[in-house]
Amino acid sequence: MEVKPLNVSEVNQYIKKMLMDDWLLSNIRVEGEIFNFTHHYSGHMYFTLKDEKSRLRCVMFKSDNRSVDIDLKDGLKVIISGYISVYERDGSYQLYAKDIKEKGVGDLYLAFEELKAKLEREGLFDPGHKKPIPFFPKKIGVVTSSTGAAIRDIITVIRRRFDLADVLIYPALVQGVQAPKDICEGLKYLDGRDDVDVIIVGRGGGSFEELFAFNDEDMARTIFNMKTPVISAVGHETDFTISDFVADLRAPTPSAAAELVTPELDVLKEELAEQYKKLGGIYSSILENYDLKLQHMKRELSMYNPMDQLRNRSQRQDDLFKQLVDLMKRKLKDSILELENSSNRLKHLSPANTLDRGYSILLDEDGNIISSIDSLDVGRQLDILMKNGILKVKVVSIKKGEFNYG
Repeated sequence: MEVKPLNVSEVNQYIKKMLMDDWLLSNIRVEGEIFNFTHHYSGHMYFTLKDEKSRLRCVMFKSDNRSVDIDLKDGLKVIISGYISVYERDGSYQLYAKDIKEKGVGDLYLAFEELKAKLEREGLFDPGHKKPIPFFPKKIGVVTSSTGAAIRDIITVIRRRFDLADVLIYPALVQGVQAPKDICEGLKYLDGRDDVDVIIVGRGGGSFEELFAFNDEDMARTIFNMKTPVISAVGHETDFTISDFVADLRAPTPSAAAELVTPELDVLKEELAEQYKKLGGIYSSILENYDLKLQHMKRELSMYNPMDQLRNRSQRQDDLFKQLVDLMKRKLKDSILELENSSNRLKHLSPANTLDRGYSILLDEDGNIISSIDSLDVGRQLDILMKNGILKVKVVSIKKGEFNYG
């Protein structure tokens, strides 16, 4: 008879029940060293307990860890009381901690803290010594394992974001006793080249021991004395090493280092196109304004052009001359008319005209006109001027009186 298959949830539930029914696993005390410790914002604690050979995932819920009176951190040796069970969603077993007692700090973690404090006192972590990371690197040096996932991630990100940059890889050991020396040689080689703009050093994730090659003192001093900017990218975001503190920039992962060291070309192209569009609009506006100013200046120049001014003044001179000639003609005409009138008046009052009308003019011996008898004496010689001659007479008598000529 064929047995009905179980689904995944049923399998995990069965294993969980078996573990909970086991008298040893349901109330167990485990000794080990904490690493990858995380105190989640929810209040729960997640970490791994390890020894020289194995690791065990652990969780301590908020309701249980309130009574913990020690500062839990990576490298701390502890004794945990709790029980082993299965996290059904992932199908993984873990230690559910109910109580934690401190046993001591791990030797590697203690060495890490001592070196970190020493180098910090010497100023190797001082932000004032950090070199700026170039925005447009032409060549990026990488010191890491040639076979790990880190180098593949770095190259993939760089090619995707900024394929204009060249990548120069120095393959090095990133784990073990020989790794620090190997990494330092790679750093010095790349720093000695004139064409490398920035260097990434690092590796993918691992245990505290596996990452310990990047806690080497010689490596820290090598990074500090380099002239080329260095980005440290070791492990995951929660992992910290000495190289992270001394480097010019720390990246949480190798992929993040590749992103930090390269601009995104497509975004740059879009920004450049947008800036070019804005610049074109600005220049069009400037040219339009200059064109308006030029037209205005042309109008002003036309208005104040010396040749136009001369032509206008010449024409004005002609107009004034014409007006002057017209005025002189009118004046001359008026003068002639006035002269004719004066001539007529003079002609009317002329003695010759008087003589023509039958009158005569009485003159004394000196030729002066005598207009009154009061100036005459009897016997005086006079001349009478007439139309056609002069009559010589002598005064015989004088008779005064008024005469009516009408």
